[in-house]
Amino acid sequence: MGIRGELFTTKISLDNRTYFFNVKENRTGDVFLQVVESKSTEGADFDRHAIVVFEDDMQKFLQGLEGSLGFIEKNRKARVKEAAERGDQGKKKVVRKKAAEAPVKKESAPKKAPRKVTVISKKDKKPE
Repeated sequence: MGIRGELFTTKISLDNRTYFFNVKENRTGDVFLQVVESKSTEGADFDRHAIVVFEDDMQKFLQGLEGSLGFIEKNRKARVKEAAERGDQGKKKVVRKKAAEAPVKKESAPKKAPRKVTVISKKDKKPE
């Protein structure tokens, strides 16, 4: 067993956030998933939030996640279809704020393209 009961961990780094997916085991032998979001704040501090999903609850958690991802995908397709019907080229409408309303933004590195995540349920997975 690793440090603090860690059995497995993986890290996903995005623009200004980092996500950690930690599989851990507590003192009583219960295995759980800890999802941690870490975001840099002003200065050298980090804003950190975590959720814990125990092994017994994992299937229901995944069902909720799959349902949410399904809704997002269906909603995205509907918006693309509506935009095509209106003649939009898939571009988002940009609303500019007046200088007095716009928040002051600190300079940062150029943004990377977002990563796409696809969730495949067990029933849809092809046997190898």
